Amino acid sequence: MADVLSQSEVESLLSALDPGAPPIETSRRTERNSQITIYDFKRPERVSKEQMRALQALHDGFSREFGAGLSGMLRTICEVKLISVDQLTYSEFVFSVENPTCFNLIESSGLDGHFILDLNPSIVFPIVDRLLGGGKESAGQSFPHRPLTEIEVRLTSRVTDIALRALENAWHNICDLGLSVAQVESNPQLVQIVPPNEVVVLVSFEITMGDIRGILNLCLPFNTIETQASKLTSDSWVSYKRRPLDERQRLNLESGMARATVELSVQLASTSLTTADAMNLEVGDIILTEQDVARGAQILVAGRPVFTGFPGVLKGQKAIRVARQLEPPKQAIARKFDVDAATLAGSTATE
Repeated sequence: MADVLSQSEVESLLSALDPGAPPIETSRRTERNSQITIYDFKRPERVSKEQMRALQALHDGFSREFGAGLSGMLRTICEVKLISVDQLTYSEFVFSVENPTCFNLIESSGLDGHFILDLNPSIVFPIVDRLLGGGKESAGQSFPHRPLTEIEVRLTSRVTDIALRALENAWHNICDLGLSVAQVESNPQLVQIVPPNEVVVLVSFEITMGDIRGILNLCLPFNTIETQASKLTSDSWVSYKRRPLDERQRLNLESGMARATVELSVQLASTSLTTADAMNLEVGDIILTEQDVARGAQILVAGRPVFTGFPGVLKGQKAIRVARQLEPPKQAIARKFDVDAATLAGSTATE
């Protein structure tokens, strides 16, 4: 009876027939290794791919608005193009930025944390030169490798302000950022807004002004935007877009609210007593109040004063006759907003 060959012997015979073919075991090992993805536990992927796509779409709109605002200020065609949206650690971002640079620490009143807006010197100095009257003759010049002066920082702040307003408009459907520049540094390593190993989202843009190109980096720490991360999905992204008011829904809401029951109460008067006087009260005692009888009593609907009226008796039962309506809720809200706006305008004028 013939011997039966083992699997290893069959593979040896096949490899001997084709000396140039790699061993079968080696090819299997290579195939297995090709399916392995390296994962760094020091740098976890905290931002999902769906959230990264939402951030990319969001800042794509920012790039168009910022480019239009920059072109209007510089009176020349400027193009701002989104290059990439990546997540990395804060230390990797800091060491990838040129030193010196225009490193802006951005403070947000709507979020608990800070952003970083970095303008590369290769585009900052041409913009400053343009603002000071330079033209095409400065396109081929080499700019100094030094930090910005105070005057140059003030001029660059005009560009930063346009970027912040465009960024607020881009994030308007997510939250109200309320951005402002808290600090401007030339050495990025002097600014530590998060721990070095903290995950950040780096959004990079390319600014083109004629033949001059430069990079604008926007650093978003994940712990700063984490509270709004649930809104950075495809479903919620669509739902946060404004929709026109449906008249049928408004009428259904009004009719439903009209059938709702509310508590009606009457407040005849109010006063204050000491604890001793309240404990010594007896049947038949009279309590004096400062409220004038001519003013009437307050009629409260769901605990809010809505009418004034006068108490009486109707068919042997206690009743209240409505005299007049107090300020309607819509007028009260409008008056409050007008007062707040006037107060804000007065404080701004004082400053």
